[in-house]
Parts: sequence; C-alpha cells; structure tokens
Amino acid sequence: MNDVSEKLAQLRRGLLEVAVLSVVSGGQVYAADILAALRRTDLATGEGTLYPLLSRLRREGLIDYAWVESEAGPPRKYYQLTDTGRWQLDQMRTYWQELTTTITRLGGADEQSS
Repeated sequence: MNDVSEKLAQLRRGLLEVAVLSVVSGGQVYAADILAALRRTDLATGEGTLYPLLSRLRREGLIDYAWVESEAGPPRKYYQLTDTGRWQLDQMRTYWQELTTTITRLGGADEQSS
C-alpha cells in the first residue's frame, strides 16, 4: 500500500465511529444492517471491526440495544442511539462541516475569488 493509500485508510478508520452512529441514528438496526449500509460506501468494514466498536459505543453510553425475537432463528440485538449518542453525533457532524469549510478555505478556494 502506498503512503497516500495508508493515510486514506487511517482517515476512513477515524471516521468509522461517526459513520456507525449515523447509520444507527436512522432507528433500530441489526448489526448486519450496519455492515450492509457501510458496504455501500467507502467505509466498508467487517464484523471483527464492527462488534468491538459497538461494544465500546455502548460502554460510552452512546448506543444501547434491545433483544428482538426473530422468526428465522435466535433473538437479535437491535441497536439504537441514546440521547447522549444523538447529541454526540450532532456535535461530530457540526465539527465535520466546520473542518470541511476550514480545509477548503486553507486551500485558497475562497481567497482566490476575493
């Protein structure tokens, strides 16, 4: 992997938490739903990365889960955001927008048109 690819991979890993919180913000979701949503993006990940992240987010009080009976087998865990998780996701999204604006400005796009 070249240097730029590695840096982009690190950036994606850093954004995975906000991506997972974003998916969960849509309502109760099963882990397979989260993986499927991520698979449709450049933030695709596997179970070995997702489950530890979900456990950490739960320990931090950002998500919770409920067991739901399944006709196709054993009960499944469905995840949802807590109020704290919703607040933190809002903060992360706001900060991301600020960073995007800052990086664009640092690149001189706004400066050149002045």
